[in-house]
Amino acid sequence: MAVHFKICIDCADPHRLAAFWAEAMGYQVEDHSGIIAGLLDQGLIGEDVLTEVDGRRAFKEFGAAYDPDAPTDPETGRTKGMRLLFQAVPEPKTVKNRIHLDLHVGVDRIDAEVERLEALGGERLSDRFDEGGATWVVMGDPEGNEFCVHS
Repeated sequence: MAVHFKICIDCADPHRLAAFWAEAMGYQVEDHSGIIAGLLDQGLIGEDVLTEVDGRRAFKEFGAAYDPDAPTDPETGRTKGMRLLFQAVPEPKTVKNRIHLDLHVGVDRIDAEVERLEALGGERLSDRFDEGGATWVVMGDPEGNEFCVHS
């Protein structure tokens, strides 16, 4: 059986990156307010670990984005599909990523997608590459994490 996984990304501002990547990928920002309410009711967390994002309670140290078309667990409301989890860490990004995402948009949409992602706060880091039947542009998210807009 295949293993279910999420991709975790260290960052300074998890809510900013969750919002960026949700827009970049057609995902939704995950609403943790239900989980938070249950944890507060049980006395398992305090207000000190919380903040408010878009009028909802959220964890200070992490945010997430998920595929809205994936099935969800009826008990927890958590997605059974792909998730990106952004977790706050104290150290800044200093070197190139060892793992990155490729957003496959089709060769005809690469330029328009790069422009759209720049408008969201992404940064173009390379010219367009055309090698071995593949085409891509290297970009950085608002914290400089590299990713590719790919054919």
